[in-house]
Amino acid sequence: MNTATIHPASLGSPAFLRDHGVRYAYVCGAMVKGIASVALVARMARAGLLSFYGSGGQRLEAIDAALTEIRASIPAGAPFGVNFLHNMLMPSLEDELVDLLLRHQVRVIEAAAFIDITPALVRYRCSGLSEDADGRVRARHHILGKASRIEVAERFLAPPPPALVAALLAEGRLTAQEAALAARIPLASDLCGEADSAGHTDKRVASVLIPELLRLRDAAQARHGYLARPRVGLAGGMGTPAALAAGFVLGAEFVLTGSINQCTIEADTSDAVKDLLAAAGSQDCDMAPAGDMFEIGARIQVLRKGVLFAARANRLYELYRQLASIDELDAGTRRTIEQTYFHGRSFEAVWEETKTHYARAAPAEIARAEACPKQKMAMIFRWYYVHSNRLAMSGAPSGRVDYQIHCGPAMGAFNAWVRGTPLEPWRGRHVDAVAEALMGAAAAHLQQIVGRIALSQPERGHHV
Repeated sequence: MNTATIHPASLGSPAFLRDHGVRYAYVCGAMVKGIASVALVARMARAGLLSFYGSGGQRLEAIDAALTEIRASIPAGAPFGVNFLHNMLMPSLEDELVDLLLRHQVRVIEAAAFIDITPALVRYRCSGLSEDADGRVRARHHILGKASRIEVAERFLAPPPPALVAALLAEGRLTAQEAALAARIPLASDLCGEADSAGHTDKRVASVLIPELLRLRDAAQARHGYLARPRVGLAGGMGTPAALAAGFVLGAEFVLTGSINQCTIEADTSDAVKDLLAAAGSQDCDMAPAGDMFEIGARIQVLRKGVLFAARANRLYELYRQLASIDELDAGTRRTIEQTYFHGRSFEAVWEETKTHYARAAPAEIARAEACPKQKMAMIFRWYYVHSNRLAMSGAPSGRVDYQIHCGPAMGAFNAWVRGTPLEPWRGRHVDAVAEALMGAAAAHLQQIVGRIALSQPERGHHV
């Protein structure tokens, strides 16, 4: 039995390739604080591959400068996007980011960590909606929505919430035409299932999650009759060719990689972090509370080997849940946190630094914390997340045990796969070369499987 050759470009959805102008149905996901850097995004764009700039946790001025630099360093029309991380604590910053994205004419965003749909997300998607001569809706802006929870996935697959559209229309932030056309498109053009370790995750199993999301997508398509059907992709555990191949076999129309890209030349984190990641195994990760959703207990996966961040972050969350105020801490625990976790800073010093930040970004949060001791405790404890991230980004040797390094088992799996090859040392890992290697080997892996299946089939005219 003859079998057609499987090429990397034949994996996934042809519509994904066409709509995003890319060679492969492969995405390099965003990493906060600009770890998914200008250099990373530019290199992927020049290779004809989609990636997202890591705007999460960045000031608007830094994002503005990064977008200007990206545009100047890539060909016109080359693919790239920007991460749009839900800001539960300061939602006004979402609106400011949308203003910036529209000004820079960013065509696609990666919407992450959303629990519910926000006005800013709807405004981005609906701005510029038009109708062509044939009555088809044309969207200028596209959303790749990431979800691990079914209710969030359903919101991304539905049209933008009518109540939010109406409110934006009343405020003059959408035109009457844009508001009318919103009901005919899904909020997200692409939905990425977050399995295992993919960012803010519920550690869903890919083999359960993707078929479930595909059923939801098909139901939404049947209900709303979209002209362009939303696509479903997979993130989490994407570190080897076999993992990518499995995702495509499950029905994923694109795959999104994360952890492995942090350990490339272009990633804007410290060499010390990359050294730790390059030495990681698939069992060297742990779960910790997410700093941006600390109060509600959302969790992320981080590197455990060689650092104490996960243990210390979990301890701070336990104390937050148990106590009503920072004043309820016993003297010994307080001393331990101040001297070790906070590297000699007192709670008072941390609070003053926190107040300085919020006085500029969200002054109402200071008044709320001063009136609520538990909220003040949460803000003091969250400072540890900011500090541990700074330590990792700078590679400060004295703070190594507190490095916060987001990472899943895919990192260790990738390290094992490239052992003995030019990609083993991280200084040999360019982000586009990693993509080429994975997609090429994933196609070859599927070719072998198809070949084995073909060989196992009985010849025509014979009986088993």
